[in-house]
Amino acid sequence: MSDTTMTHTVETSAQGGCSIKPVLPGKPRKVSVNGIEIERARIAVETQNHKAEKPHLAIEAAARALVIRELLLQRARELGLAAAPQSDGEGRRETDDEALVRQVVETEVRTPTASAAECRRFYDGNAARFKSPSLHHVSHILLAASALDAEGRAAAIRTAAALIAELQTDPSRFAALAAAHSDCPSGKQGGNLGQIGPGQTVPEFEAALAHAPLGTVAPRAVESRYGLHIVLVERRIDGRQLPFEMVAARIADWLEEKVRRTAIRQYIAMLAGRATIEGVTLDAASSPLVQ
Repeated sequence: MSDTTMTHTVETSAQGGCSIKPVLPGKPRKVSVNGIEIERARIAVETQNHKAEKPHLAIEAAARALVIRELLLQRARELGLAAAPQSDGEGRRETDDEALVRQVVETEVRTPTASAAECRRFYDGNAARFKSPSLHHVSHILLAASALDAEGRAAAIRTAAALIAELQTDPSRFAALAAAHSDCPSGKQGGNLGQIGPGQTVPEFEAALAHAPLGTVAPRAVESRYGLHIVLVERRIDGRQLPFEMVAARIADWLEEKVRRTAIRQYIAMLAGRATIEGVTLDAASSPLVQ
């Protein structure tokens, strides 16, 4: 594999259209599995599915993915499996190779189901993870300012500090100041956003609610992609512990998927150990089937 930047070629079809195809630079190592070479063109195309900070890392990841795919396809042929493609609910259908990769894993990688006792132990040891989300009744004053506008952002920070100082002296002014200054439509309702749950606001705003004081204006404005928020959490409804029975199926799915991923890594490592592979090195974290 080469560490230089990947280039592209443009191919023109007979109909006059064109397509852009990536081309690997330099003089890459030969990549093969049991004597079956994986062509440079296939690696170049596969590279588009592997994001990485540097091109050569994407190329290496693509080569590993194709080596694993070839290992599994060769094993499927050894087992005499016939491709039985499946379709999803949106009409997408597996290719024959995709079906064979899935089928060989289903045939040879067997994982146990999680027992009720195992699920209960996990629940007891991680009880804090199984709570209903907290809800917040929130009002805010939004001072819109783009993060790309340094001058506008600085002005919003100064205005927010002045408004917070005023509200700390006279909290009853919140609705009036929201109506006068907020760039959010909620300003017309005194800044009232109502009851907010997870996923209803941008992450940075949502994260701040958990630590905001209750019943008084937060001493510092919350910065988000939209600008500066002066926040008043009027009421917080803490999440409640969910009973084991409500989350048992979710825990079982998680435990079984964890075991399955480990089993697939071990299975691929076993296949690799029996094969002659050139050009790449596989490790336990290489499998695209468990990412």
